[in-house]
Amino acid sequence: QVQLVESGGGLVQAGGSLRLSCATSRSIFGINAMGWYRQAPGKQRELVARMTNDERTNYADSVKGRFTISRDNAKNTAYLQMNSLKPEDTAVYYCNAVVTTPLIQNYWGQGTQVTVSS
Repeated sequence: QVQLVESGGGLVQAGGSLRLSCATSRSIFGINAMGWYRQAPGKQRELVARMTNDERTNYADSVKGRFTISRDNAKNTAYLQMNSLKPEDTAVYYCNAVVTTPLIQNYWGQGTQVTVSS
């Protein structure tokens, strides 16, 4: 079982920055991949950024060059640095963790609201 607690959301003007944090309840070394997803009103949840435990990353095209996913193994925390924010980035952002041993399991945080004003 993995519990995820997000923080760092809020209201920011277009062009501003926010950093989201996702604290895990177990060692991050035991988690195969961590990611950030978002869901805007009336839209499906979509992948924003993902990092595997060998630190390979992938990003949605819409955030490449603006968002950076990272992790601090000592703090068992993943981060999403969001720069040059746009109104279309407004959504609830969810942290995700994938564990593959002994079974493939997905864990989700409760979500944190990010609102970008124009």
